[in-house]
Amino acid sequence: MSAVDLLLETLHAFNANRARSLLTILGIVIGIAAVIAMTSLIGGVRNSLIGSLGLNAARIVHIDAAYGLNQDNVDRLQQALPDYEYIMGAYMAGATVKSPTGSADASITGADERYLSTVGGVHLAQGRFFTEDEEEDAEQVVILEQDGVRVLFGDPNADVVGKTVNIGGTDYAVVGVAERLTGSDYVQAYVPPSTAKLRFTQGYDRFSSVVGMAREGADIDALAQATRQQLASMFDIDDEDAEGMIFVYTMKSSIDAMNEYLSSFQLLMSSVAGISLLVGGIGIMNMMLTNVTERIREIGLRKALGARRRDITAQFLLESVALCVAGGILGTLLGYVGAWALTGVVGSMQLGAEGPVAPVISPEVVALAVGICVGIGVLFGYYPARRAAKLDPVESLRYQ
Repeated sequence: MSAVDLLLETLHAFNANRARSLLTILGIVIGIAAVIAMTSLIGGVRNSLIGSLGLNAARIVHIDAAYGLNQDNVDRLQQALPDYEYIMGAYMAGATVKSPTGSADASITGADERYLSTVGGVHLAQGRFFTEDEEEDAEQVVILEQDGVRVLFGDPNADVVGKTVNIGGTDYAVVGVAERLTGSDYVQAYVPPSTAKLRFTQGYDRFSSVVGMAREGADIDALAQATRQQLASMFDIDDEDAEGMIFVYTMKSSIDAMNEYLSSFQLLMSSVAGISLLVGGIGIMNMMLTNVTERIREIGLRKALGARRRDITAQFLLESVALCVAGGILGTLLGYVGAWALTGVVGSMQLGAEGPVAPVISPEVVALAVGICVGIGVLFGYYPARRAAKLDPVESLRYQ
């Protein structure tokens, strides 16, 4: 029997039992749709979270010690550890900020452009970052987030560059507006690090946060360990005390932990979907056994006309595989729709991710789904197909 004949016979069998075929493949449809939707959702959430951290997030190393770190400590670390592209610190404080039309409590961060863009994820909607002269001379300039612009000036998109706000009793010129609009009434303001040290730390020269950016290709884990050792040597801390007094952690470890968690969740959901596929496979076998019983006379007639066992096996096996592939196609389409729906819900919930969450629909996952469908068709269709092939033609023709 040719492949074309097998295909035509399969289509004829589907057409004769359309309703039963659709109900039979329902488990396959649900299982494949669940796999596609959940895989795409988790991929989208992963990309969104990593995107919110920044493209260079895996190269970031957070550094601190019980004594705190000042600029001299940072310079010594930079000199001792050449695998750092740069190490930078930031000062943080609180103050009241006022404008002609509003007033609010504010969080003040004193940092340069590298820190703000790398660690803070600050992207400007208006204006500019601080110049080198403004940083060297501790100029009274400030960058506000859009939430702060809304609170202080009434409109997050107001043109405030060049206007003046009062922070802690001192006037500051607004030189930029950062993109961030969450609806919060708490103002976030950024000033040059020298300005923050001079006006907000009361002479305390220890950074509130120190971050290192590793060079491309550097071994992050080894660099973190070297940083711990260097700090222990710098502050003369014994090994047994170092764990509680020196704090070095990498964004790479955080990203790895996030990936591990998401992968575990994906495995769990795939296991649940696998149960649906198993139920669907059992349904396929049940339907094929029923088909064999209903078509015993047809099988006997085919054998009497010269059909071989392998022809009968191929016919029923192809029907089983085609049922599963049809279920896989429907499941894939449903999974696409479900993936966009789920990512829309997750994006609206803002679960730690900035911006919309777009599903990641991988061709490899689709290929895997098709492979699973073919495998289920063969696995659960082989027994009914072999049973049909082994029927005695004489007894089959006498079957009522």
